[in-house]
Amino acid sequence: MYDLFRSKITRVIMKIVPALLFSSALIAADPDVILYNGKIVTVDPAFSIAHAVVVSGGRVLAVGTDEAAVATRAANTKMIDLHGRTVLPGLIDSHVHALEAGLSEFRAPLPPLDSYAAVQRFLREKAKTTPKGEWIVVPRTFPTRLEELRMPTKDVLDVITDHPVVFDASYVVILNSAALQKCGIDRDTPNPPGGEIGKDANGEPNGVLKNAQALLKGISLGGHFTDEEKLRALEDQLKRYVAAGLTGVGDRAVDHEQIGLYERLHDSGRLPLRVSMTWRPDASQPTDELIRAIETARYTRGSGDDWLRFSTFKLTLDGGMTIGTAYQRQPYGAFGKQLYAKTDPDDRGQLFIAPAKLLAVMRAARNRGWQLTTHDQGGGAIDAWLDTLAALDREKPISPTRSFVMHASFQSPGAIARMKKMDIAADTQSQWLYLDGPALEKVFGNDGLRWFFPLRSYLDAGIKVAAGSDHMIGHDKNRSVNPYNPFVSMWTEVSREMTDGRALHPEQKITREEALKTHTIWAAWLQFAEDKRGSIEPGKFADLVVIDRDYLTCPEDEIRRIEPVIVLIDGKIAWERK
Repeated sequence: MYDLFRSKITRVIMKIVPALLFSSALIAADPDVILYNGKIVTVDPAFSIAHAVVVSGGRVLAVGTDEAAVATRAANTKMIDLHGRTVLPGLIDSHVHALEAGLSEFRAPLPPLDSYAAVQRFLREKAKTTPKGEWIVVPRTFPTRLEELRMPTKDVLDVITDHPVVFDASYVVILNSAALQKCGIDRDTPNPPGGEIGKDANGEPNGVLKNAQALLKGISLGGHFTDEEKLRALEDQLKRYVAAGLTGVGDRAVDHEQIGLYERLHDSGRLPLRVSMTWRPDASQPTDELIRAIETARYTRGSGDDWLRFSTFKLTLDGGMTIGTAYQRQPYGAFGKQLYAKTDPDDRGQLFIAPAKLLAVMRAARNRGWQLTTHDQGGGAIDAWLDTLAALDREKPISPTRSFVMHASFQSPGAIARMKKMDIAADTQSQWLYLDGPALEKVFGNDGLRWFFPLRSYLDAGIKVAAGSDHMIGHDKNRSVNPYNPFVSMWTEVSREMTDGRALHPEQKITREEALKTHTIWAAWLQFAEDKRGSIEPGKFADLVVIDRDYLTCPEDEIRRIEPVIVLIDGKIAWERK
């Protein structure tokens, strides 16, 4: 009886092929889900629009008209009437730090820390419940996002004196006087390798430590959590990503502990979405140790399955532009002295890895089959990374590895031309432009940001762009550091609007269609998954997001306010708005 029914369905399908595009591999399968009466933005090569999509066995069976799709309905098919709503391919965030973000508010929500006064209120409140002599950590905050637009020093944190305090600004930390004393840091303490102890006009430590966290004693910036707490924090954060409309993420800095947590979620069937992992070992290790770790690792690019897979090998080449340690082509200038508490007028930031070491380690990684990248925020770091890629390219073409620049905010025409020549892609985060553009403009001037986050120039050069958030702290998709709401990301790519309402170099805007590709097909391409994800086409995974308004036609400012209604992963409803 079942065979007769399936034969009938097949005959119906064959009659309506002109109205539906089918997967030949799935043509005899019964549909599990049919979404109809909507606007299906396929992101296929023609960027075609359909009205219905048929799902079977976790994959897209067909895309086409309502009439043709509904005609394939079987007895147990779930029918979803879209009521005219838009459906997009499942969205991908190419750059998150999920465990760090999940733990950041695991025990308590974080207050907004947007001024010295807010930081000091936070410290006073924490001091009430923290035993004297124990550390207090100010969660990650950047001076570019403080009202004062000035790096705090120990004087700001000395509002409390009975506790050592560390202010986490990522590659920079700031200590109060009690913390300096606890760590034994005084005017005679030498700079650690690759790091710097900030000094005031009298030569005394001002509390600012740049790439010198090794000097801290008795404190873990990440806090102390059990393995089970870490596992739950990671799972919960991944679920929040799904609720934001994401069906895949790239975790851009996993170590052995995080790999183990991801594998536990995967093996127990608790992984909420697809994860592409970037392995980032500690680049301060000796060269031979790094190479040995690469050569003996049990994984390389492609290890895993369609839910959890390794993709990229990464090293951290420079610091951050929000804290003045990104390695630039020119000094940070007068305002940089205020914003970043710099004392050397020629300071260009920090380059953490010597060229010879970078080349040797990346050669070993390339020879193991890895896709390659570095954290390269400043222009000088971009150039150094491209020098390394060019050296590898001379040995053997680098293009097949799909290697890329990461962040690469301070670009140049010459660097873009080199990327095009070698077929190097870009992993970008528009949130930095939206949140930090006004402060950076004071440092570099408007002309100095002509090639900041230059999406239009990338695309005109034929360079593929995958977009992400660099989400690292906070649970809320719109108020985190950085916000992981993909619609905020796409809105910023389209508008280039900053927090002050101005558009930064609007000539670098891209279209809505292009912005959508940065979070779908191009992001999938960067994960070597464009044949399975990134568009709504027959045979691909049925990773879909139904949204509450038309992304392609709604007023531009409403793009950032789009909300998911239903998220499907592998053809199953993973999240639904109540």
